[in-house]
Amino acid sequence: MQGEGPYVGTRQAFVRFSGCNLNCNYCDTNFENPGTCDYEKVEGSGIFEKVPNPLSVEKLESLLQPFKKLHSVSLTGGEPLLHADFIERLNLPVPLYLESNMTLPEQARKLRENIAYVAGDFKLPEALREIRPEARDVHVENTIECFRLLRKNSSRDCFCKIVVGRGTKPETVVLAAEAIASYVSCIILQPETPVGSAVRTPRFTQGSVQTIIKLQKTLLELADTRIIPQTHRMWGCL
Repeated sequence: MQGEGPYVGTRQAFVRFSGCNLNCNYCDTNFENPGTCDYEKVEGSGIFEKVPNPLSVEKLESLLQPFKKLHSVSLTGGEPLLHADFIERLNLPVPLYLESNMTLPEQARKLRENIAYVAGDFKLPEALREIRPEARDVHVENTIECFRLLRKNSSRDCFCKIVVGRGTKPETVVLAAEAIASYVSCIILQPETPVGSAVRTPRFTQGSVQTIIKLQKTLLELADTRIIPQTHRMWGCL
């Protein structure tokens, strides 16, 4: 089940790509490729078959074939745009749902005709580890260009997700939203989810709850804006 954004609760098959071009403070994903990938044939069983990796396009299509009544196939990661040439060759009977950090415009350009749903992150510069000050402007420009290339239209929905934590600067979020508001159907403010041993430690005080609500109120002047946490972690799906 999709656990984030406006399509939360919809039935999907997830294809997780390895590798990422960013290093975010709140990331909890292992990007290593051990030579196999985990295939859960019976959804929710927790029983995984080890399949030799990398997969061919044809092999991936066959692995997805058993899953029925899907809203879409989620391409997630890591960063799927690193594998745009592979994705471009996929031929599936259901729509493709791209979950991307939106920082690789040349790769995004290849997939404009292939993707039906774009769940695009706007990674705020303060959330990135070890990003040089001179690289921040390029990072933001690339993100805006990806949203422009994969913008909402009659055949594609595109929305923006912004992770908000205690260190997030509201003014930075507003600037990001202003830059992409005309390209998206809505903006999702996603409270940062604790990971590991910190899961039971509240990350938001009453003051910061008020801050994110105030931020939503401000962004509603630009676009439909919703506060949606990672719901799959609430019910133990992942």
